[in-house]
This record gives sequence, C-alpha cells and structure tokens, in this order.
Amino acid sequence: MRLTLVSFILLTILFSEVRAIGPAEPGSQPVITPLAAFYFDDQSFIPEAESSLVQARRRLIDILGDSLDYKPAIYLTSDLHRFNQLIGERFPDWGAAAAIPLRKEIVIKSPKRFPVGRPLGELVAHEYAHLALAHRTGFREPPRWFDEGLAMYVSMEWGWSNNLAMSRAAVFRQFIGLSDIDRVNRFSSDKAQVAYAQSYLAVKYLISQYGHAGVTDFLNEIAKGHSPDAALMAATGSNYADFEKEYFDYLAKRYNITSLLMDTSYFWIALAFLLALGGFLKFRRRRRYYEKWREEERFESRDFDYGDSDHPEQLDDDEDDAWRR
Repeated sequence: MRLTLVSFILLTILFSEVRAIGPAEPGSQPVITPLAAFYFDDQSFIPEAESSLVQARRRLIDILGDSLDYKPAIYLTSDLHRFNQLIGERFPDWGAAAAIPLRKEIVIKSPKRFPVGRPLGELVAHEYAHLALAHRTGFREPPRWFDEGLAMYVSMEWGWSNNLAMSRAAVFRQFIGLSDIDRVNRFSSDKAQVAYAQSYLAVKYLISQYGHAGVTDFLNEIAKGHSPDAALMAATGSNYADFEKEYFDYLAKRYNITSLLMDTSYFWIALAFLLALGGFLKFRRRRRYYEKWREEERFESRDFDYGDSDHPEQLDDDEDDAWRR
C-alpha cells in the first residue's frame, strides 16, 4: 500500500513536469517538416515560417560554419497565458517572440492576435539565429550585443526606424555601451530599439572589417569559455574597450545631424522653411524693385505734345499761327 502511494505521487510529479515543459497544448499535434516541428494555433502561418527558416539556416551555415543538423520546435500561440507558460520566465511587454536554447524551442505571439509589429518570417529567422548561435558556442554565452546583432543581421530586419533611432542617439549622445546591452530586457521600448540597432551595426561592422574568419575566431574563443575581451582580441587584435571605441567612431561618422534630418520629418520641416524663406526674399526683392520703379517714374515727365497723330508730318494749327505772327 505504501509502495503504491509513493509510486502514485512520483507519477503525479512526473506528469506535472511533462505538462509544464511539454511541447504542445492538450489535443494539439505538431506539423513535422525536415527542418522543424511546428506547434501553431493557426497552421496557415506554417509556409511563411518555414520559408523564412530555410533562408535563415542558409545564411547561418555560411556565417557560423555549423551544420545546424538539429530540428527546433516552434510554437505560435494566440493565448498570452500559454505564451508566458512556455517562456517560463519574466519577459518584457514589448517582446513578440523568444528563443529557449536549452530546449531548442522558439515561442512566438500570433500576429493574428497580438500587434507584434513585425512579419512572422522575420521573427522566426531572428529567434532561430539565437538557437543556432547557442549550438555553435556549446551554450557558452556570447555578449548580448553579438547575439542580438547576429539575429537581426540574419533576419535582415533593418529599416527606416532603426536609422532614425541611431541618428537620434548620435545627435543627443545616447549611444549605449556594448556591455550594457546585456541588460536590454530591462530597457524601455525606445532604449531597447537603440540597443538592438547598435547590436546589428556592431555585428555588421565586425563582419565587414574582419570577415567571416574574424567571426569564426571570435566564436571559437567564446566556445572555449574565454572572455569576450579575449575573443575580440583574437578576432580583431583589439580588446573590448578598443573595439568599442573603434566601433563608436564609425557610428559617429555614419550618424549625425544630417542623417537625422534626412531620416525624419525634420527634413521636410526644414525644406518647407527654406522654401518659405526663399519665397519671402523673392517677394521682398520684387517689392523693392517696384518701389524703385515708382520712385523713378515720379521724376520723369509724361506730359508731351506729339503733334497731330493723324498727320504726323504737319504741325498743329495753333503752332502754325504762332509762326505766322
């Protein structure tokens, strides 16, 4: 009897744990493809998600030099409670998706239910990059800026709003230290946008200046458990502080007051002001010209006698009489 009771308790605990981290909601069945297992509330989204996964995987294999021969589970849910249950930790309100590398899972809020503000394919590619990077480094954590920057680079999620955020940060001196981006989940939405934009540009800068070989050296050092400082030294020849300074110098040249004006409504306001100013100056010059013309006209006589207009060769009768006298 006692053994039966213990067995029952153990089975109950085990069942509860399985439900807590289980892959699917009760009654749901995944759609299995060669690349992933899709647990979607609305399966009409699966083709878009898989297409994005194929493209992201191709880019990641090239950048990371990894085969990515594992199959993630991807969840799409319209239930906020279910989303939070799957995430299992504190998550910012502005977040639309999350990757869980230890479980090789991606959890996404359904765009049909939530205003995620980004295409589903972009979210899938972004979160898949997090899983791929964790796999590449053996679950050693790279700096958050590299993790987020790579995800943005792979999902190609750069747009006008990111340019605007960076231009504002440059003009108002609001660049965020690369190491501070580790706390991005605690940032406000606006500050987080700057952090993500900086992360993307940092990875893009690293690849453009040091190539995929530099990225490989960087990740190899991270995978060995070495610090980001040592990893950057191996990849770029600069320590963390020097690389950050080099990168910030690049940002200061790329983003400034001109880029802010070109990327915002300030440009159109400035253009409208210049047009109005030009029109005013033109009006004032024209007005001065007319005033000068009227002033000159006052000193010119226009009371002339041009003779007989019908017989221009003849004198007027009055003038003829005057000669006769």
